[in-house]
Amino acid sequence: MNLEEYKGVYVFAQQVDNKVSGIAFELIGEGKRLAEKLNEKVTAVLVGSDVKALADELAAYGADRVIVVDDPELKEYRTEPYAHALASVINEFKPEILLVGATAIGRDLGPRVSARVHTGLTADCTSLEIGDFPINPIPGKEQKHNQLLMTRPAFGGNTIATIACPEFRPQMATVRPGVMQKLEKNEGAKAEIIEFNPGFTPDNKYVEIVKVVKNLTDTVDIMDAKILVSGGRGVGSAENFKLLDDLAEAIGGTVSCSRAVVDAGWKSKDLQVGQTGKTVRPTVYFAIGISGAIQHLAGMEESDIIIAINKDETAPIFDVADYGIVGDLNKIVPMLTEQIKAEMAAKAN
Repeated sequence: MNLEEYKGVYVFAQQVDNKVSGIAFELIGEGKRLAEKLNEKVTAVLVGSDVKALADELAAYGADRVIVVDDPELKEYRTEPYAHALASVINEFKPEILLVGATAIGRDLGPRVSARVHTGLTADCTSLEIGDFPINPIPGKEQKHNQLLMTRPAFGGNTIATIACPEFRPQMATVRPGVMQKLEKNEGAKAEIIEFNPGFTPDNKYVEIVKVVKNLTDTVDIMDAKILVSGGRGVGSAENFKLLDDLAEAIGGTVSCSRAVVDAGWKSKDLQVGQTGKTVRPTVYFAIGISGAIQHLAGMEESDIIIAINKDETAPIFDVADYGIVGDLNKIVPMLTEQIKAEMAAKAN
């Protein structure tokens, strides 16, 4: 493999039902940052059917170039045709770096594509940098420059590992939604558009989609919420979450929770914040009855303002909190809710 042939930072721009997923914009933003250090450009790879019109939106968020793979076989996500599409793009255009969102689609697609093009894949990355590898020089071993250093939690979140792929290309990573930041939208931006179709011949590996059932919910996605009122095991019971519901309603927020709450059956998985849940970046994050295990912190520590309420003054959550209240949440939360309601009423008058 001639590594010098591989250039540029590529991003798999996931779309579902001809709507670009938010993770695509986040990866373009991160890709732009990495590309600047390599003096390269960012290319978004858009795969689907009748999706060319989405290219301008990708350009508005920073893509310098968009490769469109458009074919009726790509209308809905299926492993075989999508893996063929992305692997063919890699073989044809030879990216140095390829970023994929760690979504349900990305977690299925990424490993299969990396196996087809014979390269490594680091999953669930929380940080990406360009640097030297080995990071610390080792006598007798060549230190390679401008490598993608991919950092992710390991051993259940108890340690952090930084991984590189110095011998093969592209350097591939999946990145969890909500971890990276998208750029400000530039409506007038344009990107070079390249249409590429490697050809699709259905075979016995192509699954047949019999029926698509949409999961309809009126619950706000916690990743989009500006204010989150999050509860942990310390809340005590599913019924006691009524205190958090009242606070969230008063302040215009959304209720979320820790893994312990989901495991106890008090709340659904889609409300879970943390390493095995969702990564969030709200303006305000209330951590109520949450001790602050490293797995939970990985999903919310980038919040602008963190307010912790816990009866244990030694709880790790206070190490990351901007404001902390030590005490019984059963007394503090109702008082806080009433005070907020009073303030809102005063402003209304």
